[in-house]
Amino acid sequence: MYYILTQVTQLRQVVDLGCSECSLLKKLKFHREIELLVGVDINGANVKKKMHGLAPISTDYLQPSYDQLRVELYQGSVTQKDARLRGFDLVTSIELIEHLTLADVECFSEVVFGYMTPGSVIISTPNSEFNPLFPRLAGFRHSDHKFEWTRAEFKSWALKVCLEYGYEVTFTGVGQAPPGQQEGVGFCSQIGVFHRRGGRECCNMLFCDHTENVFSYTLLYSINYPSLHDNNIKRRVLVSEVLYWAEKLKRSWMAKKTGERDDTFTLCQAEGEGEDCLRALERNMEMEEKQTAACGAAMRNTVEPQDGEDGGLFWTNDRGEQESSALHRCVCVPLTLLWSSSQKVSALSGSLSNLRHLLMDDPEVKLSPDGSAVLLNYQEQDHENEGEDPDDLEDSGYAEARQCSHTAEPEEDWEANV
Repeated sequence: MYYILTQVTQLRQVVDLGCSECSLLKKLKFHREIELLVGVDINGANVKKKMHGLAPISTDYLQPSYDQLRVELYQGSVTQKDARLRGFDLVTSIELIEHLTLADVECFSEVVFGYMTPGSVIISTPNSEFNPLFPRLAGFRHSDHKFEWTRAEFKSWALKVCLEYGYEVTFTGVGQAPPGQQEGVGFCSQIGVFHRRGGRECCNMLFCDHTENVFSYTLLYSINYPSLHDNNIKRRVLVSEVLYWAEKLKRSWMAKKTGERDDTFTLCQAEGEGEDCLRALERNMEMEEKQTAACGAAMRNTVEPQDGEDGGLFWTNDRGEQESSALHRCVCVPLTLLWSSSQKVSALSGSLSNLRHLLMDDPEVKLSPDGSAVLLNYQEQDHENEGEDPDDLEDSGYAEARQCSHTAEPEEDWEANV
């Protein structure tokens, strides 16, 4: 059944009538083209039990894509009109019409094909000719079925619908009969795949009339999946990626500077970027005493602290005015280097100027005064406690914790995978 659904092209908006436990919707939500996925069922209590299975999962938030998806679930009858469901690309009705009276089937036909006017419709219903193959089956397959059509009866109804509402239909099915019996009894469930003559252009013309807008369904559930089209989500992902790559490049440069080869440095080389990245970073950090020069023109002027002031350096702007408090030693990672090192950073930001603009007001990112580089603390975390009394560390339990940390397995850095 799902294979048949995927053969319908240009699926942007899909509604499943009689969605019940939302089984089909849970599969369709992975169809990347779909932007609006709607389910309708008369049994609202049943829908409420299953609706949270359509909610985004953790990876949808950790690794959002540019795909946009909104899910809506309604309680309502398929024999009633609702303007919110007009003009969809596809309407599905899986094993539903046999639960309606024949009079309601006529209403269903008029609502779906005459009022909703979708581009395509897929309807499945049991094939009564297949029933003798079920052992111990007496009567209909389900106690709520009002009828079960033969292939000829289903075909007669489908062709009548096509004639009245301007559709064409092809027939198929699911559930093959045993060898040698397929031609005689057909499929277990028969399927009609309807396509509107004239396609979407014809549907758009129909919407120009003054058809009444009615809203008879009750909205039970709606959710928007996280998407990079949302600027807030896009900024969050970009900042996470920038911080990851800035730290990665800093560690690579420091490892080469000290003559060590840590895992980060090896990873850079494995990705074919190590030497180029390090050379570019090294040009900006060539000598420790020239560190402020790599941070841009705004950091080139420093002043020595006056007597009684904090024992550090101060940033000044081009006019020689003091910009902030004490400047600790830091590593400057140029935005141009981040741009060239990470395809994701360049793709998310679009341009270097956009990258600078998006990072400028973010509290998690520290930029150089001229906005040309990301600033990271030079010292490793382990050295922050240098100068403290070892006895104090012993008393605080730091030494024991530090010893344990060397024997524990490293935790996975999940942010690196965002």
